Amino acid sequence: MADHTLTAEEQCKFDIITKVIKKDMKPGHAARLLGISPRQIRRLKIAVRAHGATATVHKLKGKVSNHHIAIAVKEKALQIIEETYPDFKPGFATEKLEENHQIHITSQTIRVWMSEKGLWNPRKQKLSAYRSWRPRKEYFGELEQFDGSYHFWFENRFIDAAGNPIEACLLAAIDDATSAITKASFSANEGVNAVFSFWKEYCETRGKPLGIYLDKFSTYKINHKSAVDNSELMTQFQRAMQQLGIHLITAHSPQAKGRIERLFQTLQDRLVKDMRLANITTPEEGNAFLQAVFIPKFNKQFAVIPAKEDNIHKQLLLQEKAKIDHIFSVKETRRVNLDFTIQFKNKWYQLTEIQPTTIRPLMRVTVETMLDQTIHILLNDHELAFIILPEKPKKQRIKQPAILTTHTLNYKPPPDHPWRKYPNK
Repeated sequence: MADHTLTAEEQCKFDIITKVIKKDMKPGHAARLLGISPRQIRRLKIAVRAHGATATVHKLKGKVSNHHIAIAVKEKALQIIEETYPDFKPGFATEKLEENHQIHITSQTIRVWMSEKGLWNPRKQKLSAYRSWRPRKEYFGELEQFDGSYHFWFENRFIDAAGNPIEACLLAAIDDATSAITKASFSANEGVNAVFSFWKEYCETRGKPLGIYLDKFSTYKINHKSAVDNSELMTQFQRAMQQLGIHLITAHSPQAKGRIERLFQTLQDRLVKDMRLANITTPEEGNAFLQAVFIPKFNKQFAVIPAKEDNIHKQLLLQEKAKIDHIFSVKETRRVNLDFTIQFKNKWYQLTEIQPTTIRPLMRVTVETMLDQTIHILLNDHELAFIILPEKPKKQRIKQPAILTTHTLNYKPPPDHPWRKYPNK
């Protein structure tokens, strides 16, 4: 082998060994320069005298590795990736090759192959400001990070009447201690009803977490075109969580609740492609796929063991279970008019004559809109009876009753009533 075929490292090694042979350098000095033992220097001297510069070249250089993957396997893997998983990241493509095609290759090798083929361009690392690290919570259920993400989750398979792709909202909660997805579901928006439905089902199935970590400003995407009813959301949500004894923590930046933010980045890659492979086309199918397939698989692969084993979700109390529909309802205050009507969202509600408690005009009552959109009117935990009027009531000249109570206004007490037991004086 001629000197000009040597690498710079091999040429340097050859020059140093040559100096040792010529006694221009001591073996100990050469050993330190090359980072090898003096014994190896003696072996190299013998080899260079016998074979020249080729003695400094590794014997396996230019030979095929014993762990070399057959060219046919490489071509087959790249063909499958190019046809079926062209926009998959190397790690995800590796999982699918093993899962669906029984091709077992490391993700590092797939990354190199995809880069050579032009199917993967590594991203440059972004420089970010320094942020201090917050340790995980110790217990499962101690803190849930919650947020929603608007995205074309179903790509072009979920469309409107005009054929345009529809952007759906994915609500998700991730446990801070384990990084396990505790619940995720698709909805049309991130409004009051969607968020209440999410946490009502969560509390009924898993129990109440000790705390929820959410975004202070953009968690509910007030500026998003699909985020309806957000003017009341935080107030209503805070009130419901306070009734259940769940502590709310609001983050001042997306990085503060980075676990849920990174989860959505992962889901926008993996979940979208998994639903594409499964031909999921609607949010209903997506929710079934999440519960039955994706979440169990995701948690098995990515969840970590918490510092302490206990699950500290608190089960709903009996009185909470009884009032769960009222807790997760939108509550608004209205005034009782002089004719005992109540106006609410362009509709008129007439209170009936007999009520479970005494009602006077101008009193304030609570109007609750349930998740099923039914209306309930309450006063001091008493549910009032009413009828819906077809139109705005007209002013009446007849004298209106002063109050509504538990009996009719022309009520006469029975003979055994306490009022009858005392003689008139």
